[in-house]
Amino acid sequence: MTPSERIAAARTLLFVPADRPDRFDKALASGADLVIVDLEDAVAPANKAQARANIAAWLDATKPVLIRVNAADSADFAADIALTTHVGVMGLVIPKAISGTALANVAATKPTVALVESAEGVVGLAAIAATPGVVRLAIGAIDLAGDLVLGAEDFLVDPIRLQMTIASRLSGLAPPIDGVTPTFTDLARVSADVARTRALGFGGKLCIHPAQIASVRDGFAPTLQEVEWARRMLAADAGSGGAAVSVDGAMVDKPVVDRARRILDAVR
Repeated sequence: MTPSERIAAARTLLFVPADRPDRFDKALASGADLVIVDLEDAVAPANKAQARANIAAWLDATKPVLIRVNAADSADFAADIALTTHVGVMGLVIPKAISGTALANVAATKPTVALVESAEGVVGLAAIAATPGVVRLAIGAIDLAGDLVLGAEDFLVDPIRLQMTIASRLSGLAPPIDGVTPTFTDLARVSADVARTRALGFGGKLCIHPAQIASVRDGFAPTLQEVEWARRMLAADAGSGGAAVSVDGAMVDKPVVDRARRILDAVR
């Protein structure tokens, strides 16, 4: 797979703090689809320079990772971007993404995940998704709720999640990536968050701990019942010779066939 294809296909994306180089290899061995070395929220301002040095000393083409840089309006942005030209950096995660020159310039250099975390980002969703080099949208639900002065309940930004699904679809991007679930001891909460956001069209999730990976991976995978349903729908469609047909008391038409194909594609 190309870097863009790997990012598009990822269901589990695990953060590791850039100031904890002892965890880099452990993160790669965690089973996550992709590892994001985090220079932003996980690193205190006084440790940013050392964190960049940690990444530079560790990066290698044989262990490609994504890097979340600091925001484009921050004092660390230029130094972060200079680091990401290394061959071991397969892509970038841009926090507080908004449409414009800064995002376009970065996305032109590496496949980019645009992290939507502000009202300005929400208003510009269509333009962000259409930016060449942006491979996927992601939501920073906690920061977004703070910017919008919403309550702490995660579901309050679900309308924005749906907008992100629509913007991704219009620009031909893979389904968006959900933000983190803060707890890694309550895996039932993780699974519930995955089930809800998957129903809203999301296809992956940011993880803050390896303990979350299995729940996220399993939650975004088609269930056995979905696979069996999809196979029956496609078999009925193939056997109908183009005529109308019903299965389980429901009509099998093009939208149903398309959904069945997507489920089996996800299995493959």
